[in-house]
Amino acid sequence: MEMNHTCDMSVTLSGVKLDNPVIPASGCFGFGYGMSEFYDIDILGSISFKGTTRDARYGNPLPRVAECEAGMINSVGLQNPGIDAVIAEELPKMREVFHKPIIANISGFSIDEYVECCAKIDREEQVAIIELNVSCPNVHGGGMSFGTCCDSVAEVVREVKKVITKPLYVKLTPNVTDIVAIARSAEEAGADGLCLINTLLGMRIDTRTRRPVIANKMGGFSGPAVFPVALRMVWQVSSVCSVPVIGCGGVSSASDVIEMMMAGATAVEVGAANLRDPYACKDIIEALPAEMERLRIGALRDIIGVAH
Repeated sequence: MEMNHTCDMSVTLSGVKLDNPVIPASGCFGFGYGMSEFYDIDILGSISFKGTTRDARYGNPLPRVAECEAGMINSVGLQNPGIDAVIAEELPKMREVFHKPIIANISGFSIDEYVECCAKIDREEQVAIIELNVSCPNVHGGGMSFGTCCDSVAEVVREVKKVITKPLYVKLTPNVTDIVAIARSAEEAGADGLCLINTLLGMRIDTRTRRPVIANKMGGFSGPAVFPVALRMVWQVSSVCSVPVIGCGGVSSASDVIEMMMAGATAVEVGAANLRDPYACKDIIEALPAEMERLRIGALRDIIGVAH
């Protein structure tokens, strides 16, 4: 498809310029090199790589994926080789196929773990932004995830900010009563940006065996069905926070990207759509100029938050 050069798709996240706002979400694109067999992934705005923890993790017991009408449930459990292996093995492989700034998604089960992993990844030249996944259970805080309590979000952000030089974006969990209060806490503690939403909590039951489909019983629900919820939360948070927001949750088309940006997102992350169709991000990027023309949008950055 011929790209229209009058359309400016570039956006800027905390001084990091992206050619377009489309970013594969953490966990749905691995470390990129697997997807590079399908197309030239350099067309992407950036990549948020697979959620990384201090230690290698096998993840949750199988089965850990369940299909739904308009989405999917996963309970992968942060399967990853651990921070040192990611830096030594995964990032060099990634650099061979992707030549733009990347987003490092870091997870942890304690403040110390977040701090250690973020300090290590901060030294990697290709990493432009650190994305803090606060949806993990806090092992020292009674097992509730860091992201469900204003104080624990603020604490982890404050401690991580002390040891890093790169912009810090906090990926918020939607499984809370008031997403705005959590977002405000992250911003006040020094977050440079926010990413929302992570997955909702869902489950399926196998009516033949009369048991939950997922071994862990519940899992993260994502896909097109969650888009209106994600859009509503991006709208709410961008109304009160002044830091950039990355919109994530059910984004599956160029039209979704524009809607998310109108709600207040500076960029978007595409998750489940990649698992259904490996070309999802490529198709969205290629469809954006025509969609911009149809809506008479000259530059995408001009529509950020226009619906407010």
